[in-house]
Amino acid sequence: MLALAISSNDAARLKLAEVDEPEPRPNEALVAVHATSLNRGELRLLAIRPDGWIPGQDIVGIVERSAADGSGPIAGARVAALVDEGGWAQRVAVPADRLAVLPEAVSFVSAATLPVAGTTALRTLRHGGDLAGQRVLITGASGGVGRFQIQIAREQGASVTAIAAARHAEDLRKLGAREVVESIELTAGPFSLITESVGGQSLTHAIERVAPGGTIVMFGSSSGELTPIGFRQFVPGHEGARLQTFAYYTSGTGIGADIASLLALVSAGRLETRVALTVPWTDIAEALEALRQRSFSGKAVLTVA
Repeated sequence: MLALAISSNDAARLKLAEVDEPEPRPNEALVAVHATSLNRGELRLLAIRPDGWIPGQDIVGIVERSAADGSGPIAGARVAALVDEGGWAQRVAVPADRLAVLPEAVSFVSAATLPVAGTTALRTLRHGGDLAGQRVLITGASGGVGRFQIQIAREQGASVTAIAAARHAEDLRKLGAREVVESIELTAGPFSLITESVGGQSLTHAIERVAPGGTIVMFGSSSGELTPIGFRQFVPGHEGARLQTFAYYTSGTGIGADIASLLALVSAGRLETRVALTVPWTDIAEALEALRQRSFSGKAVLTVA
């Protein structure tokens, strides 16, 4: 079969290559991939993984062969899944508990945006507990995760403040942000929950704005900057506040169930999936460059032949 594999001799560090077919374990289904989407974390993986390694975490497609142990969706089912690697291929073996069946109303391209970004949004917000009536601050709000966080927090009854460039303000308000601010320094706390993906000074300002007993969930560091943290940043005024790290790949079981809950929201018209760019997987270099330049808001999707 064909796959996009790391190649240090290629300008994009990727080449379309013939690779071995996957060999599913008893609890894994064989899925024919129809679409996948890009995540910022994959940019770093492209730079550090060895030749021959196949990236790709978000996949949607059709079950070619169901799991031998009888678990999960049957052959012919339209599915979405989050895998650790190997998704940029024509076929992939997926643990049954990571698969969710697509509702008829949800397209492959729309569903491809959900696995990493959607589950990250859902699970980071869970660290805030019951969000009804709470103030939530979201940094990096115009990205794939941030857009889902805004909508899910709104669904749960939170009042959302989003940090994003002014050009995104109207769009993010339509998604449910009560206010959109260009810089975290311009916000007025306290916030019960802050989702922080920038790091550096952004995290410093987040600590200054978290409510006593509140939570800051750190799930990225797009600035690449370190943040000095000390006890006196939390007292007085932020006593009992918690810094919580989050990484989707160590965030526990139930991934398939979480994807299914997100798909149900999409099917019901309560969660928008923004597909900013759709290209064939043979044009991945174009999509990767657009992602590096942050030239779109939402997600880039690759369709797989």
